[in-house]
Amino acid sequence: DILKMLGGTVALSVENAKFSRELKDAYEEVAGLNRAKDKAINHLSHELKTPVAVALGTLKILARRLAEQPDQKWQTTVDMAQRNLNRIVDIQYEVDDIMRGRSKKTGEAFALRFDQCADLVENLIIEEAGDSDLAFKIKKRMNGIFIMEDLVSKNISLESFIRNRLLALKPQFSHRQVGILLNFEPIPDVFAPEEIMRKLFDGLLRNAVENTPDEGAIQIGLNTQGAGVSLKIQDYGVGIPVEAQKRIFEGFFPTRDTMLYSSKKPFDFNAGGKGADLLRMKIFSEQYHFKIDMTSSRCRYIPKESDVCPGRISLCPHCRQNDDCLQSGGTTFSVYFPPAP
Repeated sequence: DILKMLGGTVALSVENAKFSRELKDAYEEVAGLNRAKDKAINHLSHELKTPVAVALGTLKILARRLAEQPDQKWQTTVDMAQRNLNRIVDIQYEVDDIMRGRSKKTGEAFALRFDQCADLVENLIIEEAGDSDLAFKIKKRMNGIFIMEDLVSKNISLESFIRNRLLALKPQFSHRQVGILLNFEPIPDVFAPEEIMRKLFDGLLRNAVENTPDEGAIQIGLNTQGAGVSLKIQDYGVGIPVEAQKRIFEGFFPTRDTMLYSSKKPFDFNAGGKGADLLRMKIFSEQYHFKIDMTSSRCRYIPKESDVCPGRISLCPHCRQNDDCLQSGGTTFSVYFPPAP
């Protein structure tokens, strides 16, 4: 009996060792694939920069020349091209922020190499054309496309900041009939880079507006939470299916059926999402030590991801009044900022 017990123990140990080795090999394979994926995404992002920048510049020149023509029928086509190129630029900036957060050393090496190239281009223009103003403009343009300056945290009055951002963004969704309700309590300043706060708030507000039908509402709240500050952006829109909620911060995971996407402007209802914005915010939270969470309830009238909201409450066959929609679903993003140092 003792020998049988020892034999069973040895067999179990051998089996566990084999399983552990296979698990380690599988982990290393997945880690390698993940690194390869990151390299591919980073490479594609950088490869997009130059052709997109050239296309945007060419489009602007074309628009200026066409403006001299009496027939303005070209305007709609040029606007559509401009809008879609801007979408590509937005995707590229989001990927840049994501990859920058994952690998700062690579970014620093690229910045050093870029500075050397930019200085060389500037000197060549001055030598060949003798135009220092042109050289400065070209270098500034190159910096704007390729380099994101190091960001410095500072004390920010979040109430004033949000009010100013709403004023700046309002023209972009003035065509939407979505009410913005503010509920601000007295709060201390938060400590973060202003550029990060702008990307964070703008992204959350755009997400809320795009998911809220016309005649709906969005609430923005500020209050103290312990020694820190809580920001909540709550929409009464279509909500996110449970399956999508589990992977919402993983990146490049859209919350809507891709078959339903169309080429819409930012802030349009149901504008197609790229799935990178929330991953970027999650990485920002890790870099700058705030927390971001989400709760959501899918509209009970359109429970499936493929179900379609008409985009206006008065057109919904299930809602007799606005409150029927406001009580049917929605999403809340909560951001917690620790006390400023």
